[in-house]
Amino acid sequence: MAIGTVAAFWAVSFLFVLTPGADWAYAIAAGLRHRTVVPAVGGLLTGHLMMTAVVAAGVAALVARSPLVMTALTAVGAAYLVWLGIATLVKPSVSPQAGMEQAPESWMRQAVKGVGISGLNPKVFLLFLALLPQFTDTGARWPLAVQIVLLGVVHTASCAVVYTGVGTGARLVLRARPAAARVVTWISGAAMIVLGVVLLFDRVIG
Repeated sequence: MAIGTVAAFWAVSFLFVLTPGADWAYAIAAGLRHRTVVPAVGGLLTGHLMMTAVVAAGVAALVARSPLVMTALTAVGAAYLVWLGIATLVKPSVSPQAGMEQAPESWMRQAVKGVGISGLNPKVFLLFLALLPQFTDTGARWPLAVQIVLLGVVHTASCAVVYTGVGTGARLVLRARPAAARVVTWISGAAMIVLGVVLLFDRVIG
């Protein structure tokens, strides 16, 4: 696979990663709630890798051609985002200062939430389905599935850097500003709810 093709894909992919969305909202909320964002971000990245595998296996194209399945996927993903958003609003971060974190949540639970947010997000699903194949070469020596996996890993690496920076940055910047931290947490929760509602609305109306 040509280096230029991978570089071109990375440039396009990175712009998408820099666009705030559900992943950003969860990374920020995790940064304000927990001592480390590693479990949460790890879950988000796992979800992206799962989507890569689905596209590489050809399952994504079959699902996208089934309106009923896509509607069901959208409904589940939207409901999950709304549920997490409500949970964030109900239990906002009290303060990001040391020694004042909320009751610790297991790393596994944080990771599972991250997997759900990125892995059940139909926007991510459709983005991967539309974007990854465009940068593959049917005449290349590498099988098509391997090329898709490589591109998916490149995208996930960008996600790792950006999401870790966003979550950690939110925590460090707001460490001594509990009131601001609380507002940012509320915004993150509201963003998840709005994104969930918009996803479902777009699918039903569309």
